[in-house]
Amino acid sequence: MGEKCNLEFNLDNDSLFFIIQYYLLLTTSNLLPITYLQFAAKNLLLAFYPMNTTISIVIPAFEEQARLGDSLRKILAYIEENTLEAELIVVDDGSGDETAEIARRTCAEFPAIKTNVIRYEKNRGKGYAVKTGLLASVGDIALFSDADLSTPIEELPKLVKLIRADKFDITFGSRELDKSLINTHQSWRREQGGRVFNFVVRSMTGLPFLDTQCGFKAFNMQKFRPLLPLMQIERFGFDIEFLYVAYHKGLRLKEIPVVWNHCEGTKVEMWRDSRRTFNEVRQIRRNAKQGKYNL
Repeated sequence: MGEKCNLEFNLDNDSLFFIIQYYLLLTTSNLLPITYLQFAAKNLLLAFYPMNTTISIVIPAFEEQARLGDSLRKILAYIEENTLEAELIVVDDGSGDETAEIARRTCAEFPAIKTNVIRYEKNRGKGYAVKTGLLASVGDIALFSDADLSTPIEELPKLVKLIRADKFDITFGSRELDKSLINTHQSWRREQGGRVFNFVVRSMTGLPFLDTQCGFKAFNMQKFRPLLPLMQIERFGFDIEFLYVAYHKGLRLKEIPVVWNHCEGTKVEMWRDSRRTFNEVRQIRRNAKQGKYNL
């Protein structure tokens, strides 16, 4: 048998439009006016180059039965109202309550939208849940959001448009760049603790960002998917690992100010989880020194 020949052409829209128009001109120039040829070429171009890039929205959830239904309805309604080409993936991180069932029932209310509810029995951590959702995604762009929608889903275009325009590979929300966008603040103690935490993260990792922990991040999956098998951190330090590996792999990262509201019922316990996350940051440094990220 002969060898399979794979050819790849990298053409921008203008070049492809010119080729299609030229082909039509050669084959039908005696029959059709040039205005029709241009119209036909544009429609063929749209057939091969759809304007709406598929977006995968990933929601990690752990024992979120009380508020998950409302959050998912807001996301699904946003997709429907804006006619987005999108899918919604909910990852139940081993909850002991009705999180997964509520997710399935709520998704069933919007049958026209592609949805996927993933559940596993053992709680592995938010990082593991996000990684699981990203690996299951089919979108060219994927965004993960916290289940409480502390950053409203309406902020999605701020992140997605820069990836779609090929200006950045990862965009992520920040609470530190524009404080006027914070409508409901955390307690003073939590806010100051967060600033100290981010200072320590910058000092330990060399990352130049003011807020690595905001739960609203978007990814060019063509660039980021190959990095997912390298990720080791399964709990709250995963955001830092994602950004650290991507930054040192040369991906283009952008921190973007977003609207944010503190929501009661957070699963983060400041002192316990801060200690755990500091240990995970140290693990990231060890992983890098040991070559686990192939940097």
